[in-house]
Amino acid sequence: MIHSTVRYATLHDWIAQEAVPFSLASPTTFNAAVDKLIASLGSSVELLGFGEALHGGEELLLLRNQLFQRLVERHGYSAIAIESNFHKGDIVNEYVLGRGPDSYEAVRDAGLKHGFERFEANRELIEWMRQYNADPAHPVKIHFYGFDGPTDAPITSSPRQILFVALDYLTSIDRVRGQEYRNRIEPLLGQDAAWENPDAALDPTKAVGQSAEARALRIEVEELISELHFRRPELVAKSDKSRYLEAMQFAVEARQLLNYHAELARASDKRMIRLLHIRAGMMADNLEYIISREQGWGKVFIFAHNSHLNREQTIWQWGNETVTWCPVGAHLQEMFGSRYAVIGSAVGESPVHGIGRPEAGTLEALLTAVPGPARFIPTHGGQGLPAEEIAVLPVRSGSKKNGSYIEPLSAQSFSNFDWFAVLDTVTYVRGGLPWLAQSVDRE
Repeated sequence: MIHSTVRYATLHDWIAQEAVPFSLASPTTFNAAVDKLIASLGSSVELLGFGEALHGGEELLLLRNQLFQRLVERHGYSAIAIESNFHKGDIVNEYVLGRGPDSYEAVRDAGLKHGFERFEANRELIEWMRQYNADPAHPVKIHFYGFDGPTDAPITSSPRQILFVALDYLTSIDRVRGQEYRNRIEPLLGQDAAWENPDAALDPTKAVGQSAEARALRIEVEELISELHFRRPELVAKSDKSRYLEAMQFAVEARQLLNYHAELARASDKRMIRLLHIRAGMMADNLEYIISREQGWGKVFIFAHNSHLNREQTIWQWGNETVTWCPVGAHLQEMFGSRYAVIGSAVGESPVHGIGRPEAGTLEALLTAVPGPARFIPTHGGQGLPAEEIAVLPVRSGSKKNGSYIEPLSAQSFSNFDWFAVLDTVTYVRGGLPWLAQSVDRE
């Protein structure tokens, strides 16, 4: 993104001049706002992120849906990738392409993870994609991906299913060699329940990633990756490039997952930080693969929490421990440079989520004071804005009800995001756990 050369004496001046108000209920104002935002980013952007300020906010999901629809219909986007299991995403993609099961219910629980399967807005997104693809007037079909690793706390998946994608591919071309790997790998996998013990999330003695079998398995996976790599010309010629790249990506994902399991089994004061770093690297590699898949079709829109997509370090409070790590957005900035842009979202207030009115002087208070009920505003990376005023910005209070609201806007947000999307309020997501909604309402 090319930052503005306009200079503003105060943040009030910046907001008054550049805030772009819109309403989700008004397609006219919304589409005009999106078009202005996209035009400002320039033609180099191939990967656009939209971060949610918290999980479980209804209007954030509706904004995501409408934004993606406009990106598809007007701006050359062909895929959405969300913070869900990479391996399972293909189940949903087959559905939106009109293949496989003929009902959303048949793919929901198997294809959406990390709690996303419950939300009605996700159903609406996926059904819209399926309807779009079914229209013969749209020769370029749109695709759905998950880009997160199979590390849905408190359970980290067994590597079995991921590995078998690569093994099945190799066996389909070279039955003897594929079976040799399978014969060596299967005995080392053991029981899935041992890998997926939920107690391992907090207790490294319950994790199996440092067992003799797990260490031997890591060696076998390295050898499998090496074989796929040096036989690439032959394997592509006997199948096709797309199938080959998919098999290689799953093999690499299995390697990363085994590294994650190994870290789970280490007792260290750096354990949580290293797990977060491994997960972020896994996300970045998956997105790089997704972008390569979409070349020739269109650009990619990604959706995840603000803390994953920002460009710099993320700080997270884990119990009594403060952990800092490089999120996937920092990887994407390094990997794609100007081809990556990101919108960070913010919320004025949300009683149902335990978020009160923002304190005076905070960015949320300043931004929600202008017409809404929602608005986009470019950050310019902080350039041309009053640095002294930004440096002393107070940070609004968080939430004691929704633990995912961990990153209110701050001085760092200007360099983390290209644009802000600021909503006056958000309600509780449709399809969320009823008991949680009730407990939040009572508090």
